[in-house]
Amino acid sequence: MMRLLKFFGWTFVAIFSSLLLGLSGAFLYLGPNLPSAESLRTIQLQIPLRIYSSDAKLIAEFGEMRRTPIRYAEIPPDFIHALLAAEDDNFASHYGVDLASLMRAATQLLSSGHIQTGGSTITMQVAKNFFLTSERSFSRKVSEILLALQIERELSKEEILELYVNKIYLGNRAYGIEAAAQVYYGKSIRELSLAQMAMIAGLPKAPSRFNPLANPARSKERRDWILGRMYKLGHIDETRYLQALAEPADASYHVPTPELNAPYIAELARAELVGRYGSDAYTEGFRVTTTTPSDLQEAANSAVRQGLLDYDRRHGYRGPEARLPGTSRSAWLDELDKQRSINGLEPAVVTQVGSNAIQVLMRNGDEETVRWESMSWARPFVSADSMGPRPQNPGQVVKVGDLIRVMRQEDGSLAFSQIPAAQSALISLDPRNGAIRALVGGFSFEQSNYNRAAQAKRQPGSSFKPFIYSAALDRGFTAASLINDAPIVFVDPYLDTVWRPKNDTNTFLGPIRLREALYRSRNLVSIRLLQSIGIDYTLDYIGRFGFDKRDLPRNLSLALGTANLTPLEIAAGWSTFANGGYRIQPYLIERIEDRDGKLLYQANPPRTPAEEPAPAALTSPPIITEGAQPVTTVDASSEAAQPAPPTRLPPPPEPIVAERIVDARTTYIMTSMLQDVIKRGTARRALEMGRSDLAGKTGTTNESKDSWFSGYNADYVTTVWAGFDQPESLGSHEYGSTVALPIWMNFMSAALKDKPPHLQDEPEGLLTLRINPGSGRIASPGTPGAVFELFKNEAPPPMASEEESGQGTLAKESAPPIDLF
Repeated sequence: MMRLLKFFGWTFVAIFSSLLLGLSGAFLYLGPNLPSAESLRTIQLQIPLRIYSSDAKLIAEFGEMRRTPIRYAEIPPDFIHALLAAEDDNFASHYGVDLASLMRAATQLLSSGHIQTGGSTITMQVAKNFFLTSERSFSRKVSEILLALQIERELSKEEILELYVNKIYLGNRAYGIEAAAQVYYGKSIRELSLAQMAMIAGLPKAPSRFNPLANPARSKERRDWILGRMYKLGHIDETRYLQALAEPADASYHVPTPELNAPYIAELARAELVGRYGSDAYTEGFRVTTTTPSDLQEAANSAVRQGLLDYDRRHGYRGPEARLPGTSRSAWLDELDKQRSINGLEPAVVTQVGSNAIQVLMRNGDEETVRWESMSWARPFVSADSMGPRPQNPGQVVKVGDLIRVMRQEDGSLAFSQIPAAQSALISLDPRNGAIRALVGGFSFEQSNYNRAAQAKRQPGSSFKPFIYSAALDRGFTAASLINDAPIVFVDPYLDTVWRPKNDTNTFLGPIRLREALYRSRNLVSIRLLQSIGIDYTLDYIGRFGFDKRDLPRNLSLALGTANLTPLEIAAGWSTFANGGYRIQPYLIERIEDRDGKLLYQANPPRTPAEEPAPAALTSPPIITEGAQPVTTVDASSEAAQPAPPTRLPPPPEPIVAERIVDARTTYIMTSMLQDVIKRGTARRALEMGRSDLAGKTGTTNESKDSWFSGYNADYVTTVWAGFDQPESLGSHEYGSTVALPIWMNFMSAALKDKPPHLQDEPEGLLTLRINPGSGRIASPGTPGAVFELFKNEAPPPMASEEESGQGTLAKESAPPIDLF
C-alpha cells in the first residue's frame, strides 16, 4: 500500500514538476513576445458612432458592435455574483490560473494528445479576448496562461472584471453586459431583476446556444442553474432564489430606438465621419452633435408627410399594393411579415367589407376596423389630371384579400391610406451662419435612402428668378424700372434656335414694373431682363452665391430657372437675401467628441457680422459639417455615478466673418419685392400665417413636373421641392403654390411660433419715393394712385411728366396673379 502511495505521490510530483518546467521553458521562449498587460489600462474598446441633435437627442447609432462601456462601480453586486458563479467562482482567490482546472486540462492533453477543455479563468479569457486568437493549440494556451499570470500581477481584480464585462460577446451584436441588457430587456444592467441578470451571466459560455431569443428553453435552464449556484455559494437566500426561479423568461429583442426621427440627417453625418476617419468612424466611439434641433426636425417631418398625403389624396386611389389569393389567415400573416411600415403607414389585409366599414388584419395578428369616413376620398386614379367617380361604399374601393395601407390617428382609430407616389424635400438653414436646422430628403428613408434635399438636381423654375432680378438691381435697374411683357421671337445665339417663350395662358400685360413682374412671375420680363444685363455678367454674378457655373445654362432659358440645382443649393443661395448680402456655407456638424468626452472638433463657419459663435461647452449639443470628426458617447448613468472632473476647454475660435457678395441695399429691396409675392402674388396663401416678415417665391417647371417654394425671414431660410423621382406631371392644376407652399407654410408656422417679426434692418443709402405705377417715375403731388417705392440714393428715377401724372394707376394693377414657371 505504501509503495502504491509513494508511486502516486512521485507521479504527481513528476507531473507537477514537468508542468512547472514546461511553463518555465515556455515563458523563456514566449515571454519576450508577449504584450504588456499594462496596455490593457489604455485599451480602446470598439464603440459605435452616435449622432445627436443639437438638443442632445439620439438620432442614430452606426457600427456592427453595440457597446456601452460600464465602470466596475456601476456593476450590480448580484450580477458579479451571478457571473462568477457561472464562469469562475474561484476568481477572488486565484492568481490568474485555476490549478485544478489546469491539471484537468493537462491530463486531458496527455491522454488524448489535444486540448479538450481550456479550464479558463476570467483572467485567462481577458488575455485571450484582448491579445490572442481563438485557435485551440498548445502554444496559444501557454501564452494565455502566461498572460493571465502577468495580468494578475499588474491589474487589480476590479480592473480585470471591468475589462471582461465590457469586452465579451453576448449575441445579437451585443458586446458587453450593458449592451446585452439593452438588447434583451431594453433596460440598463442596473435595472434588471436577479433572474434577468442570471440570464445575461449565462451567455458568455455560448452566446448562440444559450441565447434567450433563439433558444429560450435552454437559456432558462442555464439561468436556473446559475441561480442554484448563487444560492449554494451563499450569494442569495432561499426567498430570493425561489422568487427568481419563478420569474418567467421575458427576454425580447430591443432595437435601440432613436429619440428623433432624422435618418437623412444621420446618413449625411455618417458619410462625413467615414470620409474623415474611414472605418474607425464605426468603432472609435465618436459622439457627433448636429446643428439640427429636434423640434424643427419633427416639424419638417410632419410638414413633408402631410403635404405629400394631401397631394396624393387629391389625385385618387391607385388600388391595393397586392391582391392576395385565398382566405387563409396564416398566409396573410406570412405576407404581412414581409412588409414594412413606411412613415407610419402600416400594411394590412382586408378581411371583411361592410356597408360602412371594413375589417383589416394587422401584422401583430389583431383585426381592427377602418371606417368609411376615412375612405370616401378614394376615387379611382386615372391620370394626374383625372379620376373616376366618387365611391359610394367600401365595396367600391377594396375587396377581401387586398393588401392596403392604414395609419393610426390621434384617437387610436385606423384611417385608410396609401403610400404617396410623389416625393418631396425640405431644407431649412440659419441664414446667419449656414447651420442646417431641418432636413427631409423624401417621404420615407425606409422606402428610399435617396436624399432629394442634397442630391436631387432639378430645375427650380421661377424660384430662381430672384437671382436674375438681384443681378439687374446691381446693374442699374430699379424695382420701378419698366420692362415690356409682350410676345417675343428671337434666335438665341447660344441655343442657335428660334425660341418663342410665353407666359401662362398666353397673356401679356405690356410695360410692367420689375416689382410687379416678379410677384406675377412674368416669364417674358425675366427673359428681356437677362437679355438686357447680359449672360456673361449674370453668370458671374450668380456664381457669387455659390452655384457651380457648370450647372447654369449659358442661354436665356436661365431666366426661367432651367439650371439643375439641389434644394440645398437653392436654400444656400437664398440665404444671402435673408442675411443682408453675405455668402454662407451650409454645415451640419457642430461638434465632435471622443469616447471620453474630449472635444475634438468645434464648427467655426463663416457668419454674418452680427452672429456670435456659440461657446464650446461640453454640455452644448454637437454639430456636423463636412470634414468633421466622430465622437464617442459616455454612458450617462456612469457619468452620474462618478462625475468627470471639470475639463478646461480651449477658447472658442475667432469668428470668421462671411464674405459680402451683394450690396445690403440690393437684398433689402429684393426682400421687399419678395414680400409682395406673398402679399399680392402667387404665394398669397401664406397670408394665412398672419406674419408680416415673410418673403418668398413659388416655382413650377414645364408641365408642372417640379413644384417649389423658397422663402425666409431673418431667422430661417427654407426651400421645399415636390415632384416625382422620374419627372412627370404633378397635374395641370398643380403649382408651386399648391404643393410646395403648403409644406413650407406648415413647417415655418411651427418654426416661427412665438417668435417676433424679424427681417433685415434697413441699411443706409436708400430712398423711399412716391412713384407713378404706370411709368415708374417720381409722382408729382396729387398724382392719383401713386405708390411708394425703394431706390438706392444714387439712382432715383426722374420726375414724371405732367401727362403721366394725370394717368394714375394702370388697369393691369388688378390683374390676377399667374405662376407659370
